[in-house]
Amino acid sequence: MTTLESMILSYLANALWQLPLLFGMGWLAARALRPLGSGAEHRVWVSVLLLQALLPAAATIPWDVLRALLNFSSGSLNHGQPNISVVMGPGAAFGNPHFPAWLLATLAIAYGAITAWFVARFIWRLNATRLLSNNAVAVELSADAASHWERCADTFGVTTASLGTSQQIYGPITVGIRRRLVLMPPEMLEVVPDTELRTAIAHEFAHMSRHDFLKNLVYEFLALPVRFHPALSLTRARLMESREMVCDQLAAGLADHHQYARSLLRLASLLVGGMPARTPHAIGIFDATTLERRVMRLKEKPTHPSTLRRFATATACVLLGAGICATTIALSVHVDALAASDDQHPSNANGPVVVKADIMQNQIVHKVPPVYPEEAKKERIQGNVQLDAVISKTGEVKELKAVSGPKELRQSALDAVRHWLYKPFLRNGEPVEVKTTIHVIYTLAEPKGSGSSNN
Repeated sequence: MTTLESMILSYLANALWQLPLLFGMGWLAARALRPLGSGAEHRVWVSVLLLQALLPAAATIPWDVLRALLNFSSGSLNHGQPNISVVMGPGAAFGNPHFPAWLLATLAIAYGAITAWFVARFIWRLNATRLLSNNAVAVELSADAASHWERCADTFGVTTASLGTSQQIYGPITVGIRRRLVLMPPEMLEVVPDTELRTAIAHEFAHMSRHDFLKNLVYEFLALPVRFHPALSLTRARLMESREMVCDQLAAGLADHHQYARSLLRLASLLVGGMPARTPHAIGIFDATTLERRVMRLKEKPTHPSTLRRFATATACVLLGAGICATTIALSVHVDALAASDDQHPSNANGPVVVKADIMQNQIVHKVPPVYPEEAKKERIQGNVQLDAVISKTGEVKELKAVSGPKELRQSALDAVRHWLYKPFLRNGEPVEVKTTIHVIYTLAEPKGSGSSNN
């Protein structure tokens, strides 16, 4: 469990500080790309949400081993000089924190419980949306509205959509992936004038043409591990707002933008309770609560930046995003729950304890480099040999076992590492045995720097 606990806590620790940083990057990029249209802004916020969900996992990736394995892959394509790199432990990220084991366990359990609650809520809402669709009542539109429906179906290329009503909603929404369904409150078809009804229909068709219901489910699912973070809520709000603006632009293309904006305002005033509550997982015309901004955006005079300006702005935003991503990966932290557990609760006062890799690296006083076996070179055998080692109280390699890697390379790694010598590792002033992991990676690629690297 400690390995899984380390991965969970590393993800959590990085999410806490990376999500606000990514939101700030998205805000700057969205502001810069605003002259390019609502579509560019929306793509920015989609990218930010995906990065917020995925980048915190960078701390769980053994980058040092991965880099060596990439060298191994490139070596299989050419016949360069042999190269052997040695990586202590599973690979450590910058600035690893060290906390009591009980605190780490409590945080992991609390985070797991909160995430499980969000997952359960996601599933419950998905089922509620399914029941809403199944219980919908089919209706027929007036001749004018039906003609507009057919026009929207042809314009947006959505020919399989149907219309229904439900007492459980307060505004028009769209649900479904294969069976796409537009739902409206029953009273809406009775009290809303044809002009506003056409506005709602066009907007929902814009959502269906973009497959927004399916996209929204994907975004919500991927964001579940960081759903607790306030920065994610800010990102989701911006994503929904920009998505509604994109659909406003598409729907307004069927009529005059000013007429569409006035119709949007009248439609909101006619619905029960003003702005309706959002139905879980459904996509609707009033998903975003910033109706004033949407109307103002529709009434803005469109700008047409030059091609050079568009390219320069987009390039600057891409470089900003790449820089922020590289920074978050470089500064990601790795929480070592296994080391904390051994430090706080050793199973045996005289038994080996696990010490973090960066600490053990500094303990080495004598290292024998592995020798690439001639037969392995002739046969083009390459790979990663993983060794489990126990360092004695005097600093000698007491136990050494190869647990994985090509069998033709294992003996070479064992022969070299068993002659390494460490400074005695002290706990409370007394030397103790230490357990660690060593990766010896054999490649036949041309080395880029010195022949080996230690991390």
